[in-house]
Amino acid sequence: MSTIAEQANSLLDFSGKLDIQLLDNVINCMYKGHGQQQQMAQQVLTSLKEHPDAWTRVDTMLEYSTDNETKYYALQILEHVIKTRWKALPRQQCEGIKKYIVSMIIKTSSDPEAADKKKVFLGKLNMILVQILKYEWPKNWPTFISDIVGSSKTNETLCQNNMMILKLLSEEVFDFSSGQMTQTKAKHLKENMCSEFSVIFQLSQYVMENSQNAALVGSTLETLLRFLNWIPLGYIFETNLIRSLIEKFLDVPMFRNVTLKCLTEIAGIQAQQYNAQFCTLFQMAIAKLKQMVSGTTNLRDAYQQGKDDEQNFIQNLALFLATILKEHGSRQFEVDGLKEPLQEALHFLILISEVEETEIFKICLDYWNTLAAELYREAPGAAGGQASPLLLIGGLMSGAMRQLEMSPRRAIYIPTLSKLRRVMISRMARPEEVLVVENEQGEVVREFMKDTDSINLYKNMRETLVYLTHLDYVDTEMIMTEKLHNQVNGTEWSWKNLNTLCWAIGSISGAMHEEDEKRFLVTVIKDLLGLCEQKRGKDNKAIIASNIMYVVGQYPRFLRAHWRFLKTVVNKNFEFMHETHDGVQDMACDTFLKIAQKCRRHFVQIQVGEAVPFIEEILSIINTIICDLKPQQVHTFYEAVGLMIGAQTEPEAQEALIEKYMSLPNQVWDSVISQASNSVDILKDAEVIKQLGNILKTNVRACKSLGHPYVKQLGRIYLDMLNVYKVMSENITTACVTNGNQVIKQPLIKGMKTVKKETLKLISSWVSRSNDPVVVAENFIAPLLEAVLLDYKRGVPASREPEVLGTMATIVSKLGNVITKLVPEIFDAVFECTLEMINKDFEEFPEHRTEFFTLLQAVNSHCFAAFLEIPPPQFKLVLDSVIWAFKHTMRNISEIGLDILYTMLKNFSQHDQAAQNFYSLYYTDIVQHVFSVVADSVHTGGLTAQSTILAYLFNILETGAITVQLSPEYPAPQNLQFIQNYMLNLLKSAFPNLLDAQIKVFIEGLFSFDNDITQFKEHLRDFLVQIKEFAGDDASDLYLEEREKTIQEAAETKRKQQMAVPGILGPHDADADTEMTG
Repeated sequence: MSTIAEQANSLLDFSGKLDIQLLDNVINCMYKGHGQQQQMAQQVLTSLKEHPDAWTRVDTMLEYSTDNETKYYALQILEHVIKTRWKALPRQQCEGIKKYIVSMIIKTSSDPEAADKKKVFLGKLNMILVQILKYEWPKNWPTFISDIVGSSKTNETLCQNNMMILKLLSEEVFDFSSGQMTQTKAKHLKENMCSEFSVIFQLSQYVMENSQNAALVGSTLETLLRFLNWIPLGYIFETNLIRSLIEKFLDVPMFRNVTLKCLTEIAGIQAQQYNAQFCTLFQMAIAKLKQMVSGTTNLRDAYQQGKDDEQNFIQNLALFLATILKEHGSRQFEVDGLKEPLQEALHFLILISEVEETEIFKICLDYWNTLAAELYREAPGAAGGQASPLLLIGGLMSGAMRQLEMSPRRAIYIPTLSKLRRVMISRMARPEEVLVVENEQGEVVREFMKDTDSINLYKNMRETLVYLTHLDYVDTEMIMTEKLHNQVNGTEWSWKNLNTLCWAIGSISGAMHEEDEKRFLVTVIKDLLGLCEQKRGKDNKAIIASNIMYVVGQYPRFLRAHWRFLKTVVNKNFEFMHETHDGVQDMACDTFLKIAQKCRRHFVQIQVGEAVPFIEEILSIINTIICDLKPQQVHTFYEAVGLMIGAQTEPEAQEALIEKYMSLPNQVWDSVISQASNSVDILKDAEVIKQLGNILKTNVRACKSLGHPYVKQLGRIYLDMLNVYKVMSENITTACVTNGNQVIKQPLIKGMKTVKKETLKLISSWVSRSNDPVVVAENFIAPLLEAVLLDYKRGVPASREPEVLGTMATIVSKLGNVITKLVPEIFDAVFECTLEMINKDFEEFPEHRTEFFTLLQAVNSHCFAAFLEIPPPQFKLVLDSVIWAFKHTMRNISEIGLDILYTMLKNFSQHDQAAQNFYSLYYTDIVQHVFSVVADSVHTGGLTAQSTILAYLFNILETGAITVQLSPEYPAPQNLQFIQNYMLNLLKSAFPNLLDAQIKVFIEGLFSFDNDITQFKEHLRDFLVQIKEFAGDDASDLYLEEREKTIQEAAETKRKQQMAVPGILGPHDADADTEMTG
């Protein structure tokens, strides 16, 4: 095998014959070998593939190799040359390749056995033909459509493959053309497809009506599915296509899925002129579905027991019904003659909604949400919404009287909506995901997963159920009460059923009249408390307890109106805080926080029958309440109490409450500080460090909820906290120097880093919430900078906390001009040492990277004057950093870099003298660097921001905002001409594969579209397509003349708009001829 690795390089010698056996062996080595030999094989094959003459050996590889991998590799070479060098190949060779590929496709696909055996190979051949077509059709192959249709009539297997080719062509032109071909070229190909579609349609119809070949019919339907989103509508609605799909294919098991997809695509079309046809489609489809699926079928069981094809059918049926009802069902199907099919369709959708598959349920939910919202909005005050209390009979409105007040349209949906309420209540999603995870410091913390699928599903279900409650709150209440009774009597008891019911009850808070809500909630809480007493076992009690807490937490309006009940609920919560069953304490703390957020004022006011505000009682027994809680639960508790104290508006009373509130953590803090003043070594004790970390976290949560008034507590511990910070820093640095950077991972050092991080988080948190920048600047900043900056600058990279940069960014953002004079000091400490950490690559120290550029962003936005005063070498370093940022492969860093640059350009425009100096030094460099990321496929996600910056740069040049010379060879009035020539030379050297005419049209467009970002971005996107290809002598498929005309029209329109406003065009621009010179 070693000889293969040595001989492999001979494959790159094009002077002799290709050794097929050697190539097979090398490819086999790449797929099945390992280690250095595999790497070498891969290198050789990559070099061979990229060789400009590699395509000349493809026919030899395909003809003489017996290895499938080799044949596939040959096709990859051919595809690469077609995509990149087709237009540079001599015409004769293009014709030769084209004929060769067509003959290979015909040979392989004409024989059913060979076509099936070589399916992957044939698929690649088809794709290569489509890539050729994108260049050749229609100019060099005007008869392609008639050729492929003609050949399809000679052989069914060939016809089946031709359908696949047409499907691929449709996808390439209509679905994937953006970013793959220029706008003008895509437009022409689309026009050609539409104009020649009639023969394709005739072929498809002929196959569907006459062929007995199931595989061919299936391929034709799949191809038709791709056509339906672009073909002229007459082919769909003015032919027998819809009737044929429904009557001939919908009930055939092997075609029903693709047929339903076709019908769904048709159902999604918006075309009012064909309303009658949509009604016919709906009527016929429902009639056929009734024959296929009985109305009594249990689709939930059918789905669970069904095979893939049957499960796909239920999903496709859901998509079809949801689409046609959503797009056309409103009023269109509510007429006589269609009411029965409408009810059948709704019934099917209810059955499908019960299927235990989230993705299918989401499809149904999307329609149910639309329907419920529509019915509510057209008559918000109709009965069943917020009904008149006078109509309540014995607590509930009679069904007959409710229907009297109900809108006629809403009455159509009464039975369906009632069934839907039952489905929604029984399937209610979990309101939020709570995970317990270990963070980098080795601490167990709670992490909330925001915006997960589950959360979004809950939000959509909640919204739908709220609408359903408004539409008929009596029915909603009746169903919920019945289900709750069934929990109590045991007929439906299960944790899942209780959870979904309570989540549903919690989700409709505020959707009833206040009096109705009170009556309903009292019943619910009474039944839940009874259930808690009735059930045995800690698990059962824990589930019921968590649901009680969840429900009461969702009804703050009721709690605010009933103080005694609120106090009882809070005391019950305190009891649950001693329940050690998994999850109950978390839920108790969460509910307490939720109640504090919504009812905070009630705790600091003296309520009727109370001697003191309830907050006083809580603070007096705080130690007893939290004694069984874990540290992270204590932090949540302190945040909740802080919210209550924050509601106290009397400053003196509030200060007294804060002192009591923080007394427990302060006692421990004072004890540690006292011991440390005697012996600083106490701050190396693991238990002491853990205590300090928890005290600081408690302070962070207190600060978060109290806001600016926390200043009293901060002032009490501030200097001691900074001294502790310094000691921790020295300990960490000493440990790193003595034992190496790996010591950072040890628990003791992690604990010390936690103390530092929480210190910075606390300061950052308070500064962001403070309301007096001057007080912050005068009293807190100097000691902070003294403690933090020198430590950061001197520390080893591994010991530097990224939070230092984040805290500085917060301070700069909050204090703005007040701190501008200190920015040089901050930069001196953190800028260069951080830059040295992150400028070696794009990966190391990701947190430092993010915070470093966030700090730059803050200074740029809030203290820009500081940039104007730093020495030029330091400013160049800042600009280089920004350029480094937007070249990052990390998307968030790249976006921050582009944002900083754009904001910087806008800021400079406010300081003309500084701006002119900036433009003279850096304008051309910035243009070049931004273009380098535009042309880099890794950064395509930032194209909008890149376009905005480039458009701004060209616009200020064109409008005369740049008055300084950009080149010593051109006077200032000719800056535009200089940049156009500069761009021409830059792009010619960077992309030698492009024609001069292409580059010229591109540059003209940059200036014509510079005040229309959308057009400018699409113009750039077209250019990105062109740079991937080698341009030959024939540039007709670039449609340069047509593109140039569009650009000139845009330039003319822009110029007219400018001339309409006196003074917009500068004196030099008004008559200047800025034609480019080569």
